[in-house]
Amino acid sequence: MEKKMSLPKELYQNRKLIWSLAKNDFKTKYAGSYLGIVWAFIQPVVTVLVYWFVFGVVRQGSPKAVPFVLWLIAGLVPWFFFQEALTQSTNALIEYSYLVKKVVFKIDILPMVKIIASLFVHLFFVAFTVFLFCCYGYFPDLYDLQLVYYSFCVFMLVLAMSYTTCAVTVFFRDLKQIISIGLQIGVWMTPIMWDFVDMNINPYSKLARLLKVNPLYYIVAGYRNALIDKQWFWEHPWQTAYFWVVTIGLFLFGTRLFKKLKVHFADVL
Repeated sequence: MEKKMSLPKELYQNRKLIWSLAKNDFKTKYAGSYLGIVWAFIQPVVTVLVYWFVFGVVRQGSPKAVPFVLWLIAGLVPWFFFQEALTQSTNALIEYSYLVKKVVFKIDILPMVKIIASLFVHLFFVAFTVFLFCCYGYFPDLYDLQLVYYSFCVFMLVLAMSYTTCAVTVFFRDLKQIISIGLQIGVWMTPIMWDFVDMNINPYSKLARLLKVNPLYYIVAGYRNALIDKQWFWEHPWQTAYFWVVTIGLFLFGTRLFKKLKVHFADVL
């Protein structure tokens, strides 16, 4: 049990260093450009506008409980965080190779540094989403507090996956390209721009159950449950239990693989 708990303890003990590196990573990522960190927010905003125009204006879909742009952004915001955090954390060891080669440095914290750096942008877009809902007359209530819980869910899912992806990428660089392709497919396999009703899919059919195996389904649905449908996460106990079983399983597998491979990282990098 001690071995399993060693990594969480390391993350907690080095929390100040993680926070400092995350802030520096976020600032330096856009250093040298005229708009600086503004670029971190421009791309997601443009993506939302494009999807809204294509799916909400050009193609008039089935009526939603709220304006389509609100329904859309509620699903896109967690996906943006997942996509950016997974991409960045996968490359963490390669990008910080000079730290990996230092014997005394705790390289276990590097994936979390990247995820927290991505979290800054996510928190901005969560606030922007709530503001946009207010502009349409949908004001915050107690259900909206679940956005903190679901953001934590995304954070933990990416962290659990990142220990496997960043460790394997050191030895198999093509994994980054595979993940990129997987994300391109994943955004369409997850009901973000569509829902089961639009696609004439029975929510209880075998196909629907297969699509719900994706843990991102729980998170995307959760954001919409909090902002639109006004449902608590404990109203979906089986989905909640499934999500955390998968996430904890991925975390245990990833941290074990990471610790097994990390003795070879410096030699390869």
